[in-house]
Amino acid sequence: MLNSMSHSVDTAAVVAAITKTLGRPQAFIPLHEPQFVGNEWNYVKDCLDTGWVSSVGKYVDRFEADVAEFCGVKHAVAVVNGTAALHVSLLLCDVQPGDEVLAPALTFIATANAIQYCHAVPHLVDVEETTLGLSPSALDAYLAEIAEVKNGACWNRQTGRRIAAVIPMHTFGCPVDMDPMLAVADKYSLAVVEDAAESLGSYYKGQHTGGFGRVAAMSFNGNKIMTTGGGGMVLTNDIALAKRAKHMTTTAKVPHRWEFTHDMVGFNYRMPNINAALGCAQLERVSQSVVEKRALFAAYQAAFAEIDGVSLFTEPDGCQGNYWLNALLLDVPDLVVRDAILVATNDAGLMTRPAWNLMHHMGPYQDCPRTDLPVSENLLQRLINIPSSPQLLDGRHA
Repeated sequence: MLNSMSHSVDTAAVVAAITKTLGRPQAFIPLHEPQFVGNEWNYVKDCLDTGWVSSVGKYVDRFEADVAEFCGVKHAVAVVNGTAALHVSLLLCDVQPGDEVLAPALTFIATANAIQYCHAVPHLVDVEETTLGLSPSALDAYLAEIAEVKNGACWNRQTGRRIAAVIPMHTFGCPVDMDPMLAVADKYSLAVVEDAAESLGSYYKGQHTGGFGRVAAMSFNGNKIMTTGGGGMVLTNDIALAKRAKHMTTTAKVPHRWEFTHDMVGFNYRMPNINAALGCAQLERVSQSVVEKRALFAAYQAAFAEIDGVSLFTEPDGCQGNYWLNALLLDVPDLVVRDAILVATNDAGLMTRPAWNLMHHMGPYQDCPRTDLPVSENLLQRLINIPSSPQLLDGRHA
């Protein structure tokens, strides 16, 4: 049935396109669910059999080494979740209380929360439609108006605060346009902390995400392309930062056979061995999961090709995303149409959701400094995530 308002989209056609792609839906198809078809049982059972289930064990070391190799970075430090990874990454970049950190308005709240954990100030910047991530050109133009570099540091002329870092977030697994982003960061003496929580298996100009900034944070939450149940990772090519990250995340305990000496305020952020065991098994299949997810994207793209008023978000040239979450884009921003599609799909047993509310729409961050945010506000009214599990084309839902 066609909606009666202007700029309508045939909601029944949207439901039919998703259903056609996935086969006849079961009672409910989640947005994204984990897949356990490899060595998960074997590795986790090994932890139980040996008793090594906590924050020390062979699987933690192996998982760190395996993720570093997969992502093409020199060092990886496993932590309890992606937010902890972001928090530690900012501290590693010397973000101090009262500093400002530039971040996208369109992101999951963990990005802003990690800044707040440092007692710093989230400073919100607009994104670009081509990547859904931070816009290097908008950031450059904005900093030209409000910032100045003095003695190797960037300062906000309007607030008098130091702008310490920028966090490009690879939205739904699509890489930010990193070359111009790095150029802007270098121009204004900003540390780059990549929020790569969603982008395991994504590449920018042939290089895996997470290796462009000084540090990066990844997430292995239950809804990511691979999971450790709960978990995250700090990535860096700097051995000194890697050693500091491991020390900070292990309560800053000085190694000793029996004494408990701690030389700084640390965090109990280390990933347990049993979670890392799950991660080792999951990582063995990530490349295949990316293949499956990109096949799902192609199937969706074909299904939506003939539906007026809506299209599937597609990675730009130079990027190879993991399509962690596929996203529909309305041609015209319209919350009424967006919500009608959300109701129709969820009523049909197909879990869909809008993009996150923008950070300045959230109570804790409504007074944060920010640029004009026309693209972010536009995308909020147009984005809809649709079921994206890698196994959806394997016949389970036919």
